[in-house]
Amino acid sequence: MAEIMLQIAGRPYQLRCRDGEEAHMAHLAQIIEDKAYQAQRSTPGLTEVRTLLFAALFMADELNELKRAAAGRQEQLALDGDDEPAARAVEALAARVEKLSEALAARAADA
Repeated sequence: MAEIMLQIAGRPYQLRCRDGEEAHMAHLAQIIEDKAYQAQRSTPGLTEVRTLLFAALFMADELNELKRAAAGRQEQLALDGDDEPAARAVEALAARVEKLSEALAARAADA
């Protein structure tokens, strides 16, 4: 296990992580630090706990928006995927209408 010192909301935190994950943990800590800074900037005078609470809320809001966007894209992809069978059905109906039209035209010519 590796040990890493992280700086979040102006305080140092010593954590353990799997060997090789130090850079990833530092990256995650930087994301939290950025959100904490954003909270402190927007609402000066927050306590450490409230700063971290607001940072967590900012990140939860972003995650929620990303999940919504991903669900919307998935739904759109599902709808786009359904276009192929519908297009084939319309083409088959158009071909059938043309045949019926030709048959009616032929009957009208014979009469």
